[in-house]
Amino acid sequence: MTDQLITPWDLDGTLPEFFVPEYIENMAQDVIAQYDMTVSSMEVITTKADKGGLIWKIETNHGPRSLKILHRRPTRSLFSIYAQEYLVHEKKARIPAIIHSKEGLPYVIAGGKIWFVADWIEPLVPVSKDLAGAEALCHAIGEFHTLSKGYTPPTGAENASRLYRWPKTYEKVVKKMSWFRNIANAYHEMPAASTILSVLDEFERQAVIARDQLLQSNYTTLAARGNKDWGLVHQDYGWSNGQSGPDGMWIIDLDGVAYDIGIRDLRKLITGTMDDIGNWDVTWMRGMIEAYHQSHPIDPDLYDLLLIDMSLPNEFYKNVKEMVYEPELFMDGNLDALCQRIATTDQSKWPAIEELRKLKGDILK
Repeated sequence: MTDQLITPWDLDGTLPEFFVPEYIENMAQDVIAQYDMTVSSMEVITTKADKGGLIWKIETNHGPRSLKILHRRPTRSLFSIYAQEYLVHEKKARIPAIIHSKEGLPYVIAGGKIWFVADWIEPLVPVSKDLAGAEALCHAIGEFHTLSKGYTPPTGAENASRLYRWPKTYEKVVKKMSWFRNIANAYHEMPAASTILSVLDEFERQAVIARDQLLQSNYTTLAARGNKDWGLVHQDYGWSNGQSGPDGMWIIDLDGVAYDIGIRDLRKLITGTMDDIGNWDVTWMRGMIEAYHQSHPIDPDLYDLLLIDMSLPNEFYKNVKEMVYEPELFMDGNLDALCQRIATTDQSKWPAIEELRKLKGDILK
């Protein structure tokens, strides 16, 4: 097998979406040879060409499987590989099982990256884009959080944890607001600059309040329960990574799992969904929280933390943070329209959060 290291192959986005360098295709054949299977076809499903990651669907004599190159550091990838093993074999979770190599390991190292093969679950169908679908997603991720408790990574794997980083994360959001202001002033001629400057004061105020609320909350007590007691968060959970399949909901693409308080996944799902529908709808939010609560009970302190995490200007921050790298390219008309839409949607956010605060007793009963 070649000693060449896998590196990102399309940093500027100019290559075709499914382009794979020849040396990686050759490396894939060497990796496949380390498994007890015959591959008849390979189809590129998605690439992370800017990071050096890739997923193929492969047809084998054992049925369809996936072949993945994980773009993260091998020690970090080992954390997620063995988490997937734990969830499938110890907890019987509906997560694709990893196929072991001829050497008996759940991975192969090639090109400086972790590769692995897993079952390809068929059929998998995205849930409906309605409240019932959202509730199914929330119930499934709550079940995932419950089942993931107790996981311990093996020796040699990183201990990937975000459990104790909440204050630092909130502080970073507050700090970046002044960065955004300085950049928007420096590039005031860019289409998005005036809109960003017009909304920054409000979003900065929200970030400061959320940070202060976090520091005054019972977060420290909750975090003190420790990594294994809380279990894992998916970190990239949404309408594509939770799908309906054999015997119920399946969760896929666990490459980024880490220890954390589970409601971080729930918060991301709720705030992202509210942004998608363009309105903070209490009926949707309540239904999603209650569905999660059924599979992963939320205590009052955790509920308060969920509302605090919603209070951060998450969607604004997520969508503008890349402006610090190439503002002359990023601050275009599309960002201007996006910021205007986020600011408009934000008007319905605060009455919705206040209503959820009042409904706390009913939701948690």
